[in-house]
Amino acid sequence: MEMRNVGKSGLKVSAVGLGCNNFGWTMPADESEQIIHKALDLGVTLFDTAPVYGERGGESEEILGRALGARRENVAIVTKFGMSMDRTGRTNTSRSGILLEVENSLRRLNTDYIDIYMLHWPDWSTPMEETLRALDDIVTSGKARYIGCSNIPAWRLVEAKWISKTDRLHSFIVTQNEYSLAQRALDKDLIPTLQAYDVALMPYSPLANGLLTGKYRLGQAAPDGSRLAKNLWGLGNRLLTEEKLTLAENLATFAESRGHTLLELAISWQLSNPLICSVIGGATKIAQLETNVAAADVWRLTAEEMAEVDKICKGGKG
Repeated sequence: MEMRNVGKSGLKVSAVGLGCNNFGWTMPADESEQIIHKALDLGVTLFDTAPVYGERGGESEEILGRALGARRENVAIVTKFGMSMDRTGRTNTSRSGILLEVENSLRRLNTDYIDIYMLHWPDWSTPMEETLRALDDIVTSGKARYIGCSNIPAWRLVEAKWISKTDRLHSFIVTQNEYSLAQRALDKDLIPTLQAYDVALMPYSPLANGLLTGKYRLGQAAPDGSRLAKNLWGLGNRLLTEEKLTLAENLATFAESRGHTLLELAISWQLSNPLICSVIGGATKIAQLETNVAAADVWRLTAEEMAEVDKICKGGKG
């Protein structure tokens, strides 16, 4: 497994990380722990979780902490703060909220430090200065090694970097955002910002919730029981459109012409970008995990191939 630095920091993580959002919710604890153990055996060192992951909230962190056990020191844990556990969508990144959340996460994860502590969603009611000062104290205390952010717009990241620089606070080294061959909204503003400020990208939903696995085909019904067939969170409505399915078909044709699968293209395209430190992929089956990990090592696209993929994504024929 390739190891990559997170931005300009000295922290190295595996090129493919394991997203733990299904654990304790769509997957029972025993199956979740099997996935975690297999990931460790395959060389995965980055595990991404959050307090709100789980049926009631907190289960994912608990399962991860229990499964890692003595191997905890060999991995990097990303967990988050700021989302209400009652699933109302409310956010709270105040000092009091963060200091309470970090203690609860440490307890559930059965650890005394978090490798990357990450703002989950923006909280527009709390000044960024307050959030960053609380995070600076958490890093200084040793309860977190680094800090990151997720789902924030480019201008908010610039604001945060400026505050950290002028007030001499620890700053965000990485951001998590949805990014894939089927969702490239970041290209316009956030990607250039990350490059300018030496902040890494840790994309989630790299397979566009299954669209880029090759199992969804234009003119065919979605496989029974699949996430997009269930239309969870309206994902089916957003992704099973003629435009998106045509894109997937065209990308698959491009990949197959070079002896690869659509899934291998989806992950290899991400890792051909040096800005990306780790691709966060979820897995509900060991076979899915093995496929994701294997895809990380089979292909690095040339500049010409990247340009062809860009043309396909923009509606050209490649």
